[in-house]
Amino acid sequence: MQILQMVVGLGSLVCFIIVLIKQFQIGGAIHGIIGIVTCGIWTFIWGWMNAGKANIRNIMLIWTVLFVVSLVMGAIGGFSYGFKIGTP
Repeated sequence: MQILQMVVGLGSLVCFIIVLIKQFQIGGAIHGIIGIVTCGIWTFIWGWMNAGKANIRNIMLIWTVLFVVSLVMGAIGGFSYGFKIGTP
């Protein structure tokens, strides 16, 4: 399960970088810097707002699916990420 979570996380990172590059190209430096500072939240929103103009609709669909899969896997795994609650 952890390997699958790492693959999903890596895929999300790749989508983030692709959209961030488009954000710098189309939105300008201010939008790109805000996208970096907000850790991807603004980049995700901006990507959907400009998916048609930036021609990144497929990337945004993939990123959304990866995000949902990450949430589902986190819910199944209890969002533990290696932390144990209780006595060892």
